Amino acid sequence: MPIEIKMPAITPDFDAGNISSWDKAVGDKVVKGDTLVAIETDKAIIEVEAESNGTLGQILVPTGSEDVPVHSLIGYLLIGDETIADLPKKPAEANSVLTSLAPVPEVNPVEVVTAVIVPTLPGIPVPEEFSKNLLQRLFASPLARRIADQNQVDLTTLKGRGPRERILRADVEHAMRTKAPESQLVQSNSPQPSLIKHSQVRKVIAQRLVESKQQIPHFYLSVDCEIDTLKGMLQELNAAAPTKTNADTSAKEATYKLTINDFVVKAVARAMELVPEVNASWTDKAMVRYGEIDISIAVSTDAGLITPIVCQANTKGLSSISSEIRQLAQTARKGQLQPHQYQGGGFTISNLGMYGIDNFSAIINPPQACILAVGAGHKKPVVKDDELAIATVMNLTLSADHRVVDGAVGAQFLSLVKRFVESPAHLML
Repeated sequence: MPIEIKMPAITPDFDAGNISSWDKAVGDKVVKGDTLVAIETDKAIIEVEAESNGTLGQILVPTGSEDVPVHSLIGYLLIGDETIADLPKKPAEANSVLTSLAPVPEVNPVEVVTAVIVPTLPGIPVPEEFSKNLLQRLFASPLARRIADQNQVDLTTLKGRGPRERILRADVEHAMRTKAPESQLVQSNSPQPSLIKHSQVRKVIAQRLVESKQQIPHFYLSVDCEIDTLKGMLQELNAAAPTKTNADTSAKEATYKLTINDFVVKAVARAMELVPEVNASWTDKAMVRYGEIDISIAVSTDAGLITPIVCQANTKGLSSISSEIRQLAQTARKGQLQPHQYQGGGFTISNLGMYGIDNFSAIINPPQACILAVGAGHKKPVVKDDELAIATVMNLTLSADHRVVDGAVGAQFLSLVKRFVESPAHLML
Protein backbone atom coordinates (compact mmCIF):
# COMPACT_ATOMS: atom_id res chain seq x y z
CA MET A 1 0.00 0.00 0.00
CA PRO A 2 1.44 3.45 -0.92
CA ILE A 3 3.01 5.36 1.96
CA GLU A 4 1.39 8.67 2.81
CA ILE A 5 3.71 11.69 2.82
CA LYS A 6 2.42 14.19 5.38
CA MET A 7 3.42 17.65 6.51
CA PRO A 8 5.67 16.87 9.50
CA ALA A 9 5.30 18.37 12.97
CA ILE A 10 8.78 19.87 12.98
CA THR A 11 8.45 21.47 16.41
CA PRO A 12 5.78 21.33 19.15
CA ASP A 13 4.39 24.78 18.26
CA PHE A 14 4.61 24.31 14.48
CA ASP A 15 1.09 24.17 13.03
CA ALA A 16 1.54 25.05 9.35
CA GLY A 17 4.31 25.70 6.85
CA ASN A 18 5.05 26.41 3.21
CA ILE A 19 6.17 23.93 0.55
CA SER A 20 9.47 25.50 -0.49
CA SER A 21 10.31 22.88 -3.12
CA TRP A 22 9.95 19.24 -4.09
CA ASP A 23 13.37 17.66 -4.70
CA LYS A 24 11.83 14.74 -6.55
CA ALA A 25 9.35 14.66 -9.45
CA VAL A 26 6.52 12.18 -9.88
CA GLY A 27 8.04 8.91 -11.15
CA ASP A 28 11.51 9.52 -9.68
CA LYS A 29 13.16 6.72 -7.74
CA VAL A 30 13.65 7.47 -4.05
CA VAL A 31 16.23 5.96 -1.71
CA LYS A 32 15.75 6.05 2.06
CA GLY A 33 17.43 9.20 3.34
CA ASP A 34 16.94 11.16 0.10
CA THR A 35 15.46 14.63 0.49
CA LEU A 36 11.85 14.54 -0.70
CA VAL A 37 10.57 18.01 0.06
CA ALA A 38 11.81 21.25 1.65
CA ILE A 39 9.49 22.88 4.20
CA GLU A 40 9.74 26.58 5.02
CA THR A 41 9.10 27.30 8.71
CA ASP A 42 9.16 30.61 10.53
CA LYS A 43 12.92 30.24 11.14
CA ALA A 44 14.48 28.10 8.45
CA ILE A 45 14.01 25.70 5.56
CA ILE A 46 13.87 22.10 6.79
CA GLU A 47 14.59 19.19 4.44
CA VAL A 48 12.27 16.19 4.91
CA GLU A 49 13.90 12.86 4.11
CA ALA A 50 12.31 9.71 2.73
CA GLU A 51 11.77 7.00 5.32
CA SER A 52 11.68 4.14 2.75
CA ASN A 53 12.90 3.21 -0.72
CA GLY A 54 10.36 3.60 -3.49
CA THR A 55 9.02 5.85 -6.23
CA LEU A 56 7.34 9.24 -5.82
CA GLY A 57 3.86 8.37 -7.04
CA GLN A 58 1.90 11.55 -6.46
CA ILE A 59 2.34 15.18 -5.34
CA LEU A 60 -0.86 16.54 -3.82
CA VAL A 61 0.49 19.88 -2.58
CA PRO A 62 2.78 21.59 -5.12
CA THR A 63 5.78 23.84 -4.68
CA GLY A 64 4.78 27.31 -3.52
CA SER A 65 1.78 26.21 -1.47
CA GLU A 66 1.47 28.22 1.74
CA ASP A 67 0.15 27.56 5.24
CA VAL A 68 -0.13 23.80 4.75
CA PRO A 69 -1.41 22.35 8.06
CA VAL A 70 0.68 19.86 10.03
CA HIS A 71 -0.23 16.20 9.39
CA SER A 72 -2.05 17.07 6.16
CA LEU A 73 -1.44 14.73 3.22
CA ILE A 74 0.96 16.19 0.64
CA GLY A 75 1.88 13.16 -1.48
CA TYR A 76 2.30 9.40 -1.86
CA LEU A 77 5.37 7.16 -2.07
CA LEU A 78 4.99 3.90 -4.04
CA ILE A 79 6.71 0.88 -2.51
CA GLY A 80 8.11 -2.21 -4.25
CA ASP A 81 6.14 -3.18 -7.35
CA GLU A 82 3.34 -0.71 -6.69
CA THR A 83 2.19 1.42 -9.62
CA ILE A 84 0.10 4.51 -10.08
CA ALA A 85 -2.96 2.26 -10.24
CA ASP A 86 -2.41 1.46 -6.55
CA LEU A 87 -2.90 5.09 -5.53
CA PRO A 88 -6.08 5.80 -3.54
CA LYS A 89 -9.02 6.95 -5.65
CA LYS A 90 -11.07 9.98 -4.70
CA PRO A 91 -14.50 8.93 -3.34
CA ALA A 92 -16.42 11.22 -5.68
CA GLU A 93 -14.89 9.84 -8.88
CA ALA A 94 -17.23 6.84 -9.11
CA ASN A 95 -20.35 9.01 -8.91
CA SER A 96 -19.79 11.92 -11.23
CA VAL A 97 -16.84 13.19 -13.18
CA LEU A 98 -18.13 16.72 -13.03
CA THR A 99 -18.72 16.79 -9.27
CA SER A 100 -15.36 15.18 -8.55
CA LEU A 101 -13.40 17.64 -10.64
CA ALA A 102 -15.13 20.88 -9.68
CA PRO A 103 -13.95 21.23 -6.06
CA VAL A 104 -10.61 19.45 -6.37
CA PRO A 105 -7.81 21.93 -5.57
CA GLU A 106 -5.05 19.77 -7.05
CA VAL A 107 -5.21 17.27 -9.91
CA ASN A 108 -2.58 14.63 -10.38
CA PRO A 109 -1.45 14.21 -14.02
CA VAL A 110 -2.31 10.49 -13.91
CA GLU A 111 -5.82 11.13 -12.58
CA VAL A 112 -6.33 13.71 -15.30
CA VAL A 113 -5.84 11.06 -18.00
CA THR A 114 -8.66 9.06 -16.45
CA ALA A 115 -10.82 12.16 -16.20
CA VAL A 116 -10.30 12.98 -19.87
CA ILE A 117 -11.16 9.45 -21.00
CA VAL A 118 -14.33 9.03 -18.94
CA PRO A 119 -16.41 11.81 -20.63
CA THR A 120 -15.68 10.27 -24.07
CA LEU A 121 -17.73 7.17 -23.26
CA PRO A 122 -20.94 6.75 -25.29
CA GLY A 123 -23.90 8.65 -23.95
CA ILE A 124 -21.83 11.19 -21.97
CA PRO A 125 -21.68 14.64 -23.62
CA VAL A 126 -18.46 16.65 -23.49
CA PRO A 127 -19.31 20.36 -23.35
CA GLU A 128 -16.70 22.60 -24.91
CA GLU A 129 -16.43 24.80 -21.81
CA PHE A 130 -15.93 21.74 -19.62
CA SER A 131 -13.06 20.49 -21.80
CA LYS A 132 -11.43 23.91 -21.72
CA ASN A 133 -11.70 24.19 -17.93
CA LEU A 134 -10.42 20.64 -17.51
CA LEU A 135 -7.31 21.33 -19.53
CA GLN A 136 -6.61 24.41 -17.43
CA ARG A 137 -6.83 22.25 -14.31
CA LEU A 138 -4.37 19.76 -15.74
CA PHE A 139 -1.39 22.02 -15.91
CA ALA A 140 -1.77 24.84 -13.33
CA SER A 141 -1.51 24.65 -9.57
CA PRO A 142 -4.36 26.14 -7.49
CA LEU A 143 -2.10 28.92 -6.21
CA ALA A 144 -0.99 29.78 -9.75
CA ARG A 145 -4.61 29.91 -10.94
CA ARG A 146 -5.64 32.15 -8.06
CA ILE A 147 -2.79 34.62 -8.64
CA ALA A 148 -3.49 34.58 -12.38
CA ASP A 149 -7.19 35.35 -11.81
CA GLN A 150 -6.39 38.19 -9.43
CA ASN A 151 -3.90 39.78 -11.85
CA GLN A 152 -5.63 38.98 -15.16
CA VAL A 153 -2.86 36.72 -16.45
CA ASP A 154 -3.86 34.37 -19.29
CA LEU A 155 -2.61 30.91 -18.28
CA THR A 156 -2.93 29.61 -21.83
CA THR A 157 -0.02 31.86 -22.85
CA LEU A 158 2.36 30.44 -20.23
CA LYS A 159 4.63 27.42 -20.30
CA GLY A 160 5.02 25.80 -16.90
CA ARG A 161 8.32 24.86 -15.33
CA GLY A 162 6.83 22.28 -12.98
CA PRO A 163 6.59 18.53 -13.49
CA ARG A 164 5.07 17.78 -16.91
CA GLU A 165 5.11 21.53 -17.72
CA ARG A 166 2.76 22.30 -14.84
CA ILE A 167 2.29 26.06 -14.35
CA LEU A 168 3.49 27.14 -10.90
CA ARG A 169 3.21 30.36 -8.95
CA ALA A 170 6.71 31.38 -10.09
CA ASP A 171 5.62 31.15 -13.74
CA VAL A 172 2.68 33.49 -13.17
CA GLU A 173 4.76 35.97 -11.15
CA HIS A 174 7.43 35.97 -13.87
CA ALA A 175 4.77 36.79 -16.45
CA MET A 176 3.51 39.62 -14.26
CA ARG A 177 7.00 41.10 -13.98
CA THR A 178 7.82 40.89 -17.68
CA LYS A 179 4.52 42.22 -19.03
CA ALA A 180 3.02 45.27 -17.34
CA PRO A 181 -0.73 45.93 -17.63
CA GLU A 182 -1.79 48.45 -20.29
CA SER A 183 -3.05 50.78 -17.58
CA GLN A 184 0.53 51.17 -16.37
CA LEU A 185 1.92 51.85 -19.85
CA VAL A 186 0.06 55.15 -20.15
CA GLN A 187 1.28 56.38 -16.79
CA SER A 188 4.31 58.54 -16.24
CA ASN A 189 7.82 57.11 -16.15
CA SER A 190 8.09 57.71 -12.42
CA PRO A 191 8.96 54.60 -10.36
CA GLN A 192 5.90 52.62 -9.33
CA PRO A 193 5.47 51.10 -5.86
CA SER A 194 6.08 47.37 -5.66
CA LEU A 195 4.56 44.71 -3.43
CA ILE A 196 7.03 42.48 -1.60
CA LYS A 197 5.38 39.30 -0.42
CA HIS A 198 5.78 38.49 3.27
CA SER A 199 8.01 35.52 3.97
CA GLN A 200 6.94 33.02 6.60
CA VAL A 201 9.76 34.30 8.83
CA ARG A 202 8.64 37.92 8.48
CA LYS A 203 5.02 37.01 9.32
CA VAL A 204 6.06 35.28 12.54
CA ILE A 205 8.44 38.08 13.51
CA ALA A 206 5.66 40.62 13.06
CA GLN A 207 3.21 38.56 15.09
CA ARG A 208 5.64 37.97 17.96
CA LEU A 209 6.76 41.60 18.14
CA VAL A 210 3.19 42.88 18.24
CA GLU A 211 2.32 40.40 20.98
CA SER A 212 5.45 41.35 22.90
CA LYS A 213 4.72 45.08 22.82
CA GLN A 214 1.03 44.65 23.57
CA GLN A 215 1.20 42.01 26.29
CA ILE A 216 4.57 42.49 28.03
CA PRO A 217 5.03 45.53 30.30
CA HIS A 218 8.49 46.65 29.18
CA PHE A 219 10.73 48.85 31.28
CA TYR A 220 14.22 50.01 30.37
CA LEU A 221 17.52 50.50 32.19
CA SER A 222 20.56 52.03 30.51
CA VAL A 223 24.22 52.34 31.49
CA ASP A 224 27.45 53.51 29.84
CA CYS A 225 30.56 51.32 30.03
CA GLU A 226 34.18 52.33 29.48
CA ILE A 227 35.75 49.62 27.33
CA ASP A 228 39.37 50.68 26.83
CA THR A 229 40.63 48.02 29.25
CA LEU A 230 38.48 45.39 27.53
CA LYS A 231 39.73 46.40 24.08
CA GLY A 232 43.32 46.11 25.26
CA MET A 233 42.70 42.65 26.69
CA LEU A 234 41.02 41.41 23.51
CA GLN A 235 43.84 42.78 21.40
CA GLU A 236 46.38 40.91 23.53
CA LEU A 237 44.40 37.67 23.40
CA ASN A 238 43.92 37.85 19.63
CA ALA A 239 47.62 38.51 19.11
CA ALA A 240 48.42 35.35 21.10
CA ALA A 241 45.88 33.17 19.27
CA PRO A 242 47.32 29.89 17.88
CA THR A 243 47.44 29.60 14.11
CA LYS A 244 46.39 26.87 11.72
CA THR A 245 46.86 26.23 8.01
CA ASN A 246 43.89 27.00 5.77
CA ALA A 247 43.22 23.90 3.67
CA ASP A 248 42.12 25.99 0.66
CA THR A 249 44.78 28.72 0.60
CA SER A 250 47.61 27.02 2.59
CA ALA A 251 47.94 30.29 4.47
CA LYS A 252 48.35 30.58 8.21
CA GLU A 253 45.36 32.02 10.07
CA ALA A 254 44.34 32.52 13.69
CA THR A 255 42.13 29.87 15.25
CA TYR A 256 39.91 32.59 16.73
CA LYS A 257 39.33 36.33 16.65
CA LEU A 258 37.57 37.59 19.76
CA THR A 259 35.17 40.53 19.64
CA ILE A 260 33.56 42.78 22.20
CA ASN A 261 30.25 41.01 21.54
CA ASP A 262 31.82 37.66 22.51
CA PHE A 263 32.88 39.15 25.82
CA VAL A 264 29.44 40.71 26.41
CA VAL A 265 27.93 37.22 26.04
CA LYS A 266 30.38 35.89 28.62
CA ALA A 267 29.72 38.82 30.97
CA VAL A 268 25.94 38.38 30.68
CA ALA A 269 26.25 34.64 31.37
CA ARG A 270 28.24 35.30 34.54
CA ALA A 271 25.80 38.00 35.68
CA MET A 272 22.90 35.58 35.11
CA GLU A 273 24.61 33.11 37.46
CA LEU A 274 24.71 35.77 40.18
CA VAL A 275 21.21 37.16 39.47
CA PRO A 276 19.17 34.10 38.36
CA GLU A 277 15.91 36.06 38.59
CA VAL A 278 16.49 37.40 35.06
CA ASN A 279 16.72 33.86 33.66
CA ALA A 280 12.97 33.32 33.83
CA SER A 281 9.64 33.60 32.02
CA TRP A 282 6.13 34.61 33.03
CA THR A 283 3.15 32.26 32.83
CA ASP A 284 -0.33 32.76 34.24
CA LYS A 285 0.12 29.90 36.70
CA ALA A 286 3.74 30.25 37.81
CA MET A 287 7.13 31.81 37.16
CA VAL A 288 9.39 29.56 35.09
CA ARG A 289 13.00 29.70 36.32
CA TYR A 290 15.45 28.10 33.89
CA GLY A 291 18.14 25.77 35.16
CA GLU A 292 20.65 26.36 32.36
CA ILE A 293 22.04 29.62 31.02
CA ASP A 294 21.22 29.63 27.31
CA ILE A 295 21.69 32.97 25.54
CA SER A 296 20.03 33.86 22.24
CA ILE A 297 22.03 36.03 19.84
CA ALA A 298 20.09 38.24 17.40
CA VAL A 299 21.33 37.64 13.84
CA SER A 300 20.15 39.61 10.82
CA THR A 301 19.41 37.52 7.69
CA ASP A 302 17.80 38.23 4.33
CA ALA A 303 14.62 36.56 5.61
CA GLY A 304 14.50 38.53 8.86
CA LEU A 305 15.83 38.45 12.41
CA ILE A 306 16.84 35.03 13.78
CA THR A 307 17.99 34.28 17.34
CA PRO A 308 20.23 31.18 17.46
CA ILE A 309 21.26 30.04 20.92
CA VAL A 310 24.61 29.66 22.67
CA CYS A 311 23.73 26.87 25.10
CA GLN A 312 25.28 26.79 28.59
CA ALA A 313 27.24 29.95 27.82
CA ASN A 314 28.43 30.18 31.43
CA THR A 315 30.45 26.97 31.01
CA LYS A 316 32.30 28.05 27.85
CA GLY A 317 35.44 30.08 27.30
CA LEU A 318 35.70 33.15 25.10
CA SER A 319 37.18 31.30 22.12
CA SER A 320 34.43 28.66 22.22
CA ILE A 321 31.73 31.32 22.45
CA SER A 322 33.29 33.26 19.57
CA SER A 323 33.53 30.22 17.28
CA GLU A 324 30.01 29.07 18.12
CA ILE A 325 28.43 32.47 17.44
CA ARG A 326 30.23 32.73 14.10
CA GLN A 327 29.10 29.24 13.06
CA LEU A 328 25.50 29.81 14.17
CA ALA A 329 25.34 33.11 12.28
CA GLN A 330 26.60 31.49 9.07
CA THR A 331 24.10 28.65 9.40
CA ALA A 332 21.25 31.08 10.13
CA ARG A 333 22.00 33.19 7.03
CA LYS A 334 21.87 30.04 4.92
CA GLY A 335 18.47 29.18 6.41
CA GLN A 336 19.80 25.86 7.69
CA LEU A 337 19.31 26.17 11.45
CA GLN A 338 17.76 23.13 13.11
CA PRO A 339 14.90 23.75 15.57
CA HIS A 340 17.02 22.97 18.64
CA GLN A 341 19.45 25.70 17.57
CA TYR A 342 16.92 28.54 17.78
CA GLN A 343 14.12 27.38 20.07
CA GLY A 344 14.41 28.17 23.76
CA GLY A 345 16.94 30.42 25.46
CA GLY A 346 16.47 32.44 28.62
CA PHE A 347 18.00 35.78 27.58
CA THR A 348 18.69 37.62 24.29
CA ILE A 349 21.52 39.94 23.23
CA SER A 350 21.07 42.30 20.27
CA ASN A 351 24.13 44.22 19.06
CA LEU A 352 23.80 47.07 16.56
CA GLY A 353 27.14 48.60 17.43
CA MET A 354 28.69 47.45 14.16
CA TYR A 355 26.24 49.77 12.36
CA GLY A 356 27.35 52.77 14.42
CA ILE A 357 24.20 52.88 16.56
CA ASP A 358 24.97 54.55 19.92
CA ASN A 359 22.00 53.15 21.85
CA PHE A 360 18.56 51.64 21.32
CA SER A 361 15.77 49.89 23.20
CA ALA A 362 15.14 46.35 21.97
CA ILE A 363 11.79 44.53 22.08
CA ILE A 364 11.71 41.50 24.39
CA ASN A 365 11.83 38.11 22.68
CA PRO A 366 8.93 36.19 24.29
CA PRO A 367 8.65 34.12 26.40
CA GLN A 368 11.97 35.46 27.72
CA ALA A 369 11.94 38.28 30.26
CA CYS A 370 15.01 40.29 29.20
CA ILE A 371 16.94 41.48 26.16
CA LEU A 372 20.18 43.50 26.23
CA ALA A 373 20.79 46.10 23.50
CA VAL A 374 24.49 46.76 22.80
CA GLY A 375 25.56 49.99 21.13
CA ALA A 376 28.77 51.13 19.46
CA GLY A 377 31.88 52.22 21.34
CA HIS A 378 32.84 55.86 20.77
CA LYS A 379 35.50 58.10 22.28
CA LYS A 380 33.84 60.56 24.64
CA PRO A 381 34.90 63.02 27.33
CA VAL A 382 34.55 61.53 30.83
CA VAL A 383 35.44 62.71 34.33
CA LYS A 384 38.10 60.64 36.15
CA ASP A 385 39.42 61.71 39.55
CA ASP A 386 37.74 65.11 39.08
CA GLU A 387 39.61 65.64 35.83
CA LEU A 388 38.42 65.58 32.23
CA ALA A 389 39.66 62.63 30.19
CA ILE A 390 38.88 60.73 26.98
CA ALA A 391 37.54 57.17 27.09
CA THR A 392 35.87 54.74 24.72
CA VAL A 393 32.28 54.44 25.94
CA MET A 394 29.70 51.81 24.98
CA ASN A 395 26.03 51.93 25.95
CA LEU A 396 24.07 48.94 27.25
CA THR A 397 20.25 49.11 27.53
CA LEU A 398 18.28 46.38 29.27
CA SER A 399 14.63 45.82 28.30
CA ALA A 400 12.86 43.79 31.01
CA ASP A 401 9.44 42.27 31.63
CA HIS A 402 8.22 44.00 34.79
CA ARG A 403 6.05 40.99 35.66
CA VAL A 404 9.22 38.93 36.09
CA VAL A 405 12.01 41.37 36.86
CA ASP A 406 11.66 44.19 39.35
CA GLY A 407 13.56 47.44 38.86
CA ALA A 408 16.04 46.68 41.64
CA VAL A 409 16.78 43.21 40.21
CA GLY A 410 17.32 44.65 36.73
CA ALA A 411 19.62 47.35 38.13
CA GLN A 412 21.65 44.78 40.07
CA PHE A 413 22.04 42.62 36.98
CA LEU A 414 23.04 45.50 34.69
CA SER A 415 25.54 46.85 37.22
CA LEU A 416 27.24 43.45 37.28
CA VAL A 417 27.47 43.36 33.49
CA LYS A 418 28.98 46.87 33.55
CA ARG A 419 31.49 45.77 36.19
CA PHE A 420 32.63 42.77 34.11
CA VAL A 421 32.86 44.82 30.90
CA GLU A 422 34.86 47.64 32.48
CA SER A 423 37.06 45.34 34.58
CA PRO A 424 37.36 41.98 32.76
CA ALA A 425 39.56 40.57 35.55
CA HIS A 426 36.48 40.43 37.81
CA LEU A 427 35.21 37.49 35.76
CA MET A 428 37.97 35.42 37.30
CA LEU A 429 36.59 35.87 40.82
